[in-house]
Amino acid sequence: MDTNILIVDDEKEIADLVELYLSNEGYQVHKFYTAKEALNCIEEVKLDLAILDIMMPDIDGLTICRKIREKYNFPVILLTAKTQEIDKISGLTLGADDYVTKPFLPLELIARVKAQLRRYTRYNQTEAEPESNILAFSGLYIDKNNHVCLLNEKPLSLTPLEFSLLWYLCRNRGRVIKSDELFLNVWGEKYYTNNNTVMVHIRHLREKMNDNAEHPKYIKTIWGVGYKIEK
Repeated sequence: MDTNILIVDDEKEIADLVELYLSNEGYQVHKFYTAKEALNCIEEVKLDLAILDIMMPDIDGLTICRKIREKYNFPVILLTAKTQEIDKISGLTLGADDYVTKPFLPLELIARVKAQLRRYTRYNQTEAEPESNILAFSGLYIDKNNHVCLLNEKPLSLTPLEFSLLWYLCRNRGRVIKSDELFLNVWGEKYYTNNNTVMVHIRHLREKMNDNAEHPKYIKTIWGVGYKIEK
């Protein structure tokens, strides 16, 4: 079964190069230089991952990301310039799963694509899993098998990364989890200093859970150490 990947970048050389590397890996690539064409593809093709350039002449990548998250949970990787730090944070808040800073090594992007696809595939498997993959406490219900999360019987709309992050914290509740441990187990990569990805996703989770950061019921920040959910 084909793995369909969307590329949206108005810089033709970059889009063509990424397409070449992805095609060599056996992926089915849907490449567009304008956002309008890409939005049509999103509705017509069953996509497994999207790579979006933030700076587009017609509709920016953040807007495309927001439109994707209105209906779909497949991973989104943003391509950003070094000067777009605020856009990186905005993208993660809107539901992007990762970002790569231009200029980048194509093999680094391919590695990130593979990591996101592994995670996405894992959470969409339908094989039966043990009952232990259901957690329920303090009004929170998480079913890892069916990728369902309820808070006080109301569904939480979580991206695969947010679900994975919340699951890992809940599965290890009662223990302080360092940011580097979270990054390794959720993102599958080594954590680097000054990486605010974990912090942004924690903030986004809290917003969806209406969990006050100063007086949290669920996710507590242990300053200088990491995060913790009490037993």
